[in-house]
Amino acid sequence: MKLSEFNFNLPTELIAFYPAENRDESRLMVVHRKTGLIEHKIFKDILNYFEDGDTMVVNNTKVFPARMYGNKEKTGAKIEVFLLRELNREYKLWDVLVDPARKIRVGNKLYFGDSDLVAEVIDNTTSRGRTIRFLTDAVGEDFYRLIDQLGETPLPRYIKRDVEEADKERFQTIFAEHKGAVAAPTAGLHFTKQLVKRLALKGVDVAPLTLHIGLGTFRPVDVEDLTKHKTDSENFNIAQETVDRVNYSLDKKGKVCAVGTTTLRALESSVSSTNRLKLNSGWTDKFIFPPYDFKIANALITNFHMPQSILLMMACAFGGYELVMKAYEQAVEEKYQFFSYGDAMLIID
Repeated sequence: MKLSEFNFNLPTELIAFYPAENRDESRLMVVHRKTGLIEHKIFKDILNYFEDGDTMVVNNTKVFPARMYGNKEKTGAKIEVFLLRELNREYKLWDVLVDPARKIRVGNKLYFGDSDLVAEVIDNTTSRGRTIRFLTDAVGEDFYRLIDQLGETPLPRYIKRDVEEADKERFQTIFAEHKGAVAAPTAGLHFTKQLVKRLALKGVDVAPLTLHIGLGTFRPVDVEDLTKHKTDSENFNIAQETVDRVNYSLDKKGKVCAVGTTTLRALESSVSSTNRLKLNSGWTDKFIFPPYDFKIANALITNFHMPQSILLMMACAFGGYELVMKAYEQAVEEKYQFFSYGDAMLIID
């Protein structure tokens, strides 16, 4: 398929700047793959679509305050430093993006706030990318506390407002456990502890995996021929307990629901020769677009995504291109809220 086939007109007023007041009261569009039926519900109605023996797989990655602001030595110029990933814990080496990049060269030092945290630029990566080394006596948890104090919640740029204190909690799912993501697995933002308890009472398992979301998830596709696009690698881990729960549901002909496209990507990167989930960890650069034969998940919860994004392509691969694009037309007509803080879609048979 071609990039242009995933374009649609999205009015800017449908971009959610704030989440729903209550997590599980965002809107939910339910798309039935077999019949083409499209229903309009509230997220907590999701209880009605799952039963005993089904499994929901969630991403328990934790967002860290990846956006920091420092000042360049000598000139004092303000520089945004976006932490992408830790390269070496002992030497405090990180891959970062800097803005404005033209002002930052190898050898420059950056000073953060009134703290004693200093970073030295030691290498260039991409056009805006740099490798930096933090220069501080703080080690272990003391170092990460410094990052927590000085960094801010990395809201996506399309949320055109200042970061607020409430974002620390709302841009984090209730499943968040393993720190390493620069963006939230947004489908999981709709769950509350009460909703998870009610799912458990119905016999629905919630099984975690970890995929640390990087900026590659949001990087624009710049080739018309999708077979020529390559996504950035992201680190993931699937534990044996989750493997057992998922395969139990598959063996019983139950539903395995991927909560989010990041979860779906991890699952499809870990398929055994018998089309079951396998124990796995490492890096995945799997890029899924139509047509694609999914082996593990048979239901998907996802937010409403950007035109021409790899996340929209994955949703179309799962639900069927024509049906999902029709659902997006309805979402615009019905004024659903889009993107990270927006509403949700359940794709199910």
